[in-house]
Amino acid sequence: MFAKNSYIERRNQLKKDVKSGLILILGNKDVSFNYPANTFTFRQDSNFLYFFGLNHANMAGMIDIENNKDYIFGNDVDMDDIIWMGFQPTVKEQAAEVGVEHTLPLLSMFEMITEAIKTGRKIHFTSPYRGETQMQLADLLGIKYTNVKNYISIELTKAIIKQRSIKSIEEVVEIEKAIATAYEMHTTAMRMAKPGIFEREIAGKMEGIALSAGGPVSFPVILSINGQTLHNHYHGNKLAEGRMMVADAGCETEMSYCSDITRTIPVGGKFNQRQKDVYEIVLNANMKAIEAIKPGTPYKEIHLLSAKVIAEGLKEIGLMKGDMDEAVSKGAHAMFFPHGLGHMLGLDVHDMEGMGENYVGYDDEIKRSTQFGRAFLRLGKRLQQGYVLTVEPGIYFIPALIDQWKAENKFTEFINYDKAETFKDFGGIRIEDDVLVTNDGYQVLGKPIPKTVAEIEEICL
Repeated sequence: MFAKNSYIERRNQLKKDVKSGLILILGNKDVSFNYPANTFTFRQDSNFLYFFGLNHANMAGMIDIENNKDYIFGNDVDMDDIIWMGFQPTVKEQAAEVGVEHTLPLLSMFEMITEAIKTGRKIHFTSPYRGETQMQLADLLGIKYTNVKNYISIELTKAIIKQRSIKSIEEVVEIEKAIATAYEMHTTAMRMAKPGIFEREIAGKMEGIALSAGGPVSFPVILSINGQTLHNHYHGNKLAEGRMMVADAGCETEMSYCSDITRTIPVGGKFNQRQKDVYEIVLNANMKAIEAIKPGTPYKEIHLLSAKVIAEGLKEIGLMKGDMDEAVSKGAHAMFFPHGLGHMLGLDVHDMEGMGENYVGYDDEIKRSTQFGRAFLRLGKRLQQGYVLTVEPGIYFIPALIDQWKAENKFTEFINYDKAETFKDFGGIRIEDDVLVTNDGYQVLGKPIPKTVAEIEEICL
């Protein structure tokens, strides 16, 4: 964990931003896999990690703003627990490591909240993303399970997002550790991408590298020769010459900070001309978008810049036609680039989105679009120094989407459907990097992972 003062300062800032009431931050519980004693790998709630720093199950944190007191609730282990788990420090000992003086058993939390409700105090909590947390909140507040989300504190949600969005130097160091492991994951995948290899062999090796470095993968590995399916978790295909393999994967550090990197590799390590033509368009969009990053620029504008680069590139190879400014404005490019350019990154791979995607990526100035493709942009608001975000343009040939738009005669003035038909066997290409917004521009984080045609061909062979 970080130094004790980091957590104290974070909680003190939250008290200033929220101003009154009780802030309740529940840690996560162990969750059973297929019978009670067989649990999923534990992952602590990111807000609890950020403000209380303890990576143990069945804990809760509370901040009493008016009385300027912080609490950790949890139960000390008994001998039965020690037999199975080994010796565990007391809750009080753990709390001291993060600067919390007041510790109480979990049942005491019910008593404190009941008393606070009786006296009319506001109980602040964020949107639960796990069913067991939603049930716990319902019990604590004495309300129906289905009504919990009606009581979410928007004030607390916005305060946490404001604070967690700006990454400290120590947080950036942790993210770069995760990218260092991702470097090993992705360069290993590049070397393994040979005809006859099954996708699962490569995906398994990547996950093993993450685990051996001290953390799990930051999300289930996306790896497929069918890259036209954006989040393809099926790993049963055998690699074949002439196919492209999309590998979208990252890991967590021991402190749960994440990386998220995508590379696309020609099976066998050598791009054919058609692959190279499309790949260079995506690479250009990736690099132009990164170069445009600086404080004050709406990420929505950078997304549109990358869409314009993709559209112009597709026009050059005969897949699009006409006025590309108009094509992007109307959304014609989204048949090939149907997702957003990127998202926030930190303690969550899609940082803070458990509290509400629009609260994280948009604000009163910049609202989410409803246009196909652009509606999937998770981050649209103006960038600030300290943001860490992903830049991940792509080009995909989705047969069902091509067929649907062609049947509807959609955007025939911009899309060359005869040419698109010849790419239905292509798959997809995505290139993704993790970027820090600096005081005057950007920094691509971590050791550079091969991404030019020459770099990839060299490491693959």
